[in-house]
Amino acid sequence: MIGILSFVGFTALVAIISYVATRKTDESSSDGYFLGGRSLTAGVIAGSLLLTNLSTEQLVGLNGSAYTEGILVMVWETLAAIAMVVTALYLLPRYLKSGLITIPQFLANRFDVTTKTLTSALFLTGYVVVLLPTILYSGSLAISGMFDVSNVLGVSENAALWICIWGIGIIGSIYAIFGGLKAVAVSDAINAIGLLIGGILIPVFGLLIIGEGSVTDGISTLQTNIPEKFNAIGSSTSSVPFATIFTGMMLVQLFYWGTNQQIIQRALGAKNLKEGQKGLLLGSFIKILGPLIVVLPGIIAFYMHQNEMLSVSEPDQAYGALVKKVLPPELLGFFAAVLFGAILSSFNSVLNSAVTLFGVDIYKEHINTSADEKTTVKYGKRFGIALAIGAMLIAPFLSELDSIFDYLQRVNGIYSIPILTIIFVGFMTKRVPAIAAKIGLLSGSILYIISEFVIRPMRVNAALEEASFMKITSPSDLNIIETNAYPHFLHIMAILFVLNVIIMLLIGRIKPRKVAYEQVFTNAVNITPWKYAKVVGVIIIIIVIGVYLYYS
Repeated sequence: MIGILSFVGFTALVAIISYVATRKTDESSSDGYFLGGRSLTAGVIAGSLLLTNLSTEQLVGLNGSAYTEGILVMVWETLAAIAMVVTALYLLPRYLKSGLITIPQFLANRFDVTTKTLTSALFLTGYVVVLLPTILYSGSLAISGMFDVSNVLGVSENAALWICIWGIGIIGSIYAIFGGLKAVAVSDAINAIGLLIGGILIPVFGLLIIGEGSVTDGISTLQTNIPEKFNAIGSSTSSVPFATIFTGMMLVQLFYWGTNQQIIQRALGAKNLKEGQKGLLLGSFIKILGPLIVVLPGIIAFYMHQNEMLSVSEPDQAYGALVKKVLPPELLGFFAAVLFGAILSSFNSVLNSAVTLFGVDIYKEHINTSADEKTTVKYGKRFGIALAIGAMLIAPFLSELDSIFDYLQRVNGIYSIPILTIIFVGFMTKRVPAIAAKIGLLSGSILYIISEFVIRPMRVNAALEEASFMKITSPSDLNIIETNAYPHFLHIMAILFVLNVIIMLLIGRIKPRKVAYEQVFTNAVNITPWKYAKVVGVIIIIIVIGVYLYYS
């Protein structure tokens, strides 16, 4: 009962604070609804960035990967800090100078409106098919397991999953669709504090159990008994081979933190460049601590399972099982509320970005060009409702997946690399024409789909048939065969990125723009940079490299 009361109490407190903080924001205008009135400060930006990113697909999925492979999966967190530094120092000043509301708006200015529309459509497709359902499913899995919803309500586990999905979806939609970006960002900042506290408590309590009352003894026990889990260098058969750090991994991170609308929209809502840079750099520093929350618990769960201190049937169940095992009952409700807030954050952040993309880049541009800002916001909200319903219908079917996190990263490549390619070429060149961007988008998406969902299965199946014929049946041997059958998907991303850049540059050479592109600066906010931004950025990069080398 105490757990349920603390859950309801903390959730209600966040909602009340968010309402009070946003009631004076004019959400009938585009800046007011989509960018929080361009009033976000560093702390709110950093908290919102972290909560938008850190949700159950990371807590459940990445800890599940750590349960299987160990600390090497921390690369998804540590390299993110470097990408955030690049965004703060290079990309954000250009975005804010242009007064952008959406990233595709830059593409309309650099190339043409059709390029912008295609990019927005790619974003929206990825959101409704991949990102939103994944957030809903992984979040519902955690909440359902934590509160044992099936037994409490007397329903099947599948029915409990549907109930949680629709509950999270409806509440998240209310925040995102009716509250605007500022309501999302404020609630994120509050939940970020709770998640950092609760997230760190999980491994601390776990280490106390392993070390019989001592955290340091717990760490020593882990490193002594399962040293292989503390090697950050991924082999060729791991989910993140070491070489991928220098190929597709960095591209994925730059896309996510520098060009993905759901993330960068928080920085676009900054009251000035200084606050935006401080928010991104503060977020990147906290991101370095990410492995404590999304990697170490998985390793602890593995050790406890091996020593019969914890029962884990599937890797993606490791985090939920550990939370129930180590958290005192009186803290379980609080942590569940924080986790619920993280789920809502990721869901409503993506949904708010989808509403923004549709309202600004599609409805206003193609459906009703004479629409005023209030009408644009109105129809953006209606689209958001439809998108949320679609995601809630798709989410339950993700239960068939082997790995939530692997699915999310692999499928994201359909739109992440093509979009990153045209933004990169758009910034780095002045005469590559619009037709090159359209071809880059289409070729990037189509080639990735063919590579990952046609050629890869064919090659892997052929290799497995040969393995069966040769009577090679051990899991490790089969894993090696699958790995050798076709390049890692992160390598494929890098190859396609380079190929698409070359294609666009060739088109630019053959048929260049008649007039060189010049970026127009509107200075919607003060664009004076933070004087310590470069120094702090360099320090963060050095820390990241040091952390990685220490575990290598």
